[in-house]
Amino acid sequence: MSRIGKHPIEIPKDVQVNLEGRDISVKGKLGELAMTVVDQVDVSMEDSRITVKPRYDNKFSRNMWATTRTRINNMVLGVSKGFTRVLEVNGVGYRAAVEGQELVLQLGYSHPIRYPIPPGVTMKCERPTLIAISGYDKQEVGQIAAKIRGLRPPEPYKGKGIKYEGETILRKEGKKK
Repeated sequence: MSRIGKHPIEIPKDVQVNLEGRDISVKGKLGELAMTVVDQVDVSMEDSRITVKPRYDNKFSRNMWATTRTRINNMVLGVSKGFTRVLEVNGVGYRAAVEGQELVLQLGYSHPIRYPIPPGVTMKCERPTLIAISGYDKQEVGQIAAKIRGLRPPEPYKGKGIKYEGETILRKEGKKK
């Protein structure tokens, strides 16, 4: 039995959930998200709770049970509270700034990198070495953070580059004389 899938999802008061057949849409103060549920699971809604059950007794159905429950829970949390991912920029001369609808990064290349900020996502740079990415879609926020990190991933010798907040970089020892 799934440890995640068996727990019902509590719906906050300020969130509206609409379940029509296999389609579920969630609307809250931050935005609106929708998804189509796979045929392997059944989703039901009673009062202010959503429950997910596997339709068949096979491995794929049980896998999709917890996955579907987690995705619906992330939709509910996203439209009510939102998600934030923080990136740290480490390196001499490396910095980030938000200019209009673009994130401008100077990462040691010969030119600044301009990353357009998509709609539904906000970026803040309280310090030139800290980027906060916020939005209501967890997958989109994580994907944007991964793309920005991929522009200059942290290197193992000095740790220069872009890393997630709290991420530990495995450091290598430099050459010896």
